[in-house]
Amino acid sequence: MTQSVYLIGPMGAGKSTIGRLLSQELKFEFYDSDKVIEERCGADIPWIFDKEGEAGFREREVSVIEEMTSVSGIVLATGGGAILREENRRNLASRGTVVYLCTSVEQQLSRTSRDRNRPLLQTPDPEQVLRSLFAERDPLYRSVADIVIETDQRNPRWVVQELKKHLS
Repeated sequence: MTQSVYLIGPMGAGKSTIGRLLSQELKFEFYDSDKVIEERCGADIPWIFDKEGEAGFREREVSVIEEMTSVSGIVLATGGGAILREENRRNLASRGTVVYLCTSVEQQLSRTSRDRNRPLLQTPDPEQVLRSLFAERDPLYRSVADIVIETDQRNPRWVVQELKKHLS
């Protein structure tokens, strides 16, 4: 299997953690599209959102995903909103195996509650934000996913073993 694996799903679903473990198992390079954007920009995502808005960030994300999906044999964890752009959905779906790591809003809240690096959650009611993001994005995640796996209350190593079964 030289095809790449792309992890999609909401913030807090475990894309980075599971991606690192999966890449070790598959002997693939691991990339996180948000980290690639930060490295290239020399700034963190909250700063990019602050200076360029979400639209500016999404433009950077399109270019990174376009580039990363043209490399084979990698595991790529994408940002939660990557699937909002049609070109990202097209590139992900046509260039590798797309895995939707699905998780509940409750699980997202517990996993992201102390994370200040998530601009969309810097609000008085993060739960409401997560619920509306889920309503908007879940159909998009499902539309491009080859594999859907629930991560709630699941050990990342268990998820990786399940994924390996699906991928082989």
